[in-house]
Amino acid sequence: MDSPSPSDARGLAAQLAALDDAELEDLLRRRGVSPAAPWRDFFDAAEGLLEQVSLDRALVRLPRTALVALAAGSVAEPQRAALTALGLVRPDGTPYRAVASRVRELAAARPDAFRPAPAPSEPAAASDVEEAAAAERAALSAAALADVLLAMLTAPLTRTGVGAVSAADRRRIVELGAVSASDELDELLAAADMAGLALPAEREWLVTAAGERWLGSSTPARWAVVAQAFADGLPDALRGPGGILPPSAWENTHPLDPDWPARGALLEAVAARWGLVCPSGAEPGWARRLRTEGRADADAVAALLPPEIDRVYLQADLSAIAPGPLAPALDLRLRTMATRESRAQASTYRFTAESLAAAVGSGETAETLRAFLSEISLTGIPQPLAYLIDSTASRHGLIRVSAGDGHTRVDSDDAQALATLEVDQSVRAIGLVRDGDGLVSRVTRDAVYWTLVDARYPAVAVDAAGDPEPLRRRRLAPDAPASTHPHDRLLATLRRARETDTDAAWLGRELDAAVRARSTIIVVAALPDGTTREFTLEATGLGGGRLRGRDRGSDTERTLPVSSIVSARPA
Repeated sequence: MDSPSPSDARGLAAQLAALDDAELEDLLRRRGVSPAAPWRDFFDAAEGLLEQVSLDRALVRLPRTALVALAAGSVAEPQRAALTALGLVRPDGTPYRAVASRVRELAAARPDAFRPAPAPSEPAAASDVEEAAAAERAALSAAALADVLLAMLTAPLTRTGVGAVSAADRRRIVELGAVSASDELDELLAAADMAGLALPAEREWLVTAAGERWLGSSTPARWAVVAQAFADGLPDALRGPGGILPPSAWENTHPLDPDWPARGALLEAVAARWGLVCPSGAEPGWARRLRTEGRADADAVAALLPPEIDRVYLQADLSAIAPGPLAPALDLRLRTMATRESRAQASTYRFTAESLAAAVGSGETAETLRAFLSEISLTGIPQPLAYLIDSTASRHGLIRVSAGDGHTRVDSDDAQALATLEVDQSVRAIGLVRDGDGLVSRVTRDAVYWTLVDARYPAVAVDAAGDPEPLRRRRLAPDAPASTHPHDRLLATLRRARETDTDAAWLGRELDAAVRARSTIIVVAALPDGTTREFTLEATGLGGGRLRGRDRGSDTERTLPVSSIVSARPA
């Protein structure tokens, strides 16, 4: 590969200097430039961006259409604007010399990557049976993602150093029944991420506020949010004049990118999971409309799904049976007071003392529980369930947890309950010690409360006035921070070094480089009479506003004022 030529580096430096900060930040980010790059000015930046390592980072991520355009030697719109924004071509669409050289080398090694892909064929229309199956897959995916998000609200998924969900949390989600295999979790999280329902924050996956709102939506509305976000978030390379390319064409869009096969396969799996493509490759009608018109048609999916119900059967064995898909909002409320045992078209829930205690601890009362269950029950409230509600509510608050001055205090009217807590090894971690009529801990109030709840004690958190304060064990992702610019320091350095006379600045760089390399250059100097003259010099020194060198023509030492030098180029 050719090294960056002075003229190319000079032109790119001027191009970079003309960008505003947002455009320059975007270029640096997309080119993978480290914020700690030791660049002193735009000329350093230009040379760095035209080095082979930097070019390879950019070229391997380009779509096939851009590679074909670069190989042709002249880039037309719309590729021109995109490649100019990456610093790979001049504003007139011609690739920089170093870019063209590297493209030739890559094309020689991978000629298939620089040939246009055949026009994709339109997928066949799905049959009625295939559409019904696709709608069912979409509904099951919405329910599975809801289960994953609910689990994440109380226990966020841990990420490993490489970003994958930890093996322990994968097992946990499988055991919950949200997915049947751990790799399905990746597909659900990819969809949630694209839809803004969950996001990776440092070492965890957290549910967003939008994700919490999504949980209360109907199944068709849930599907529409995910499907629309999926279509909107697909890479530009997967789009053509008629909209999104058919999934069968996605595999060939990034031929040089070693990461694309895995990413493309994940996108295809997500599309299939959410009913946007059938296993046969056929396309449901709603998927075609989304692909060509950009509109998620929730009504078309809803027409093929069984209607959601708003009633359940409450049984004397403390179970509740939903004879069909329960409306998500009711399902969420019911699951705050009962444990779901099975999920299908008909779901089963189980009431226990622990599940009801958790509901009361979150703010429910015996009255609100009975009112809700009476409203949704087709069979009234069986006597065993009514008794369990009353007994659980009456025991609630037996142990009170409050924040003191630098400590947490645990009180109870039942001395035996406190005595039990003192010796209970399951709550040893919070370090409860006797203090008068109660117990104290150095752990925060909320941590003490949840430890006692997990140990199945009838605890209640109280505020400074002694009134019950319902706590919810839910962690949401923080609001999106203001747009960050990791290259701020680098941008400031480049801006400070920018000179009003770009030509003079670049000339100084050329002369300095020639002196350091002891190279021979051709210098054009302006003479006092207004004419110019060329000198072929072996540059030996630069200082005090003068260039020194051996004149190859006369074999003598010559000194030229830098102010009189018009241009310099390699000999």
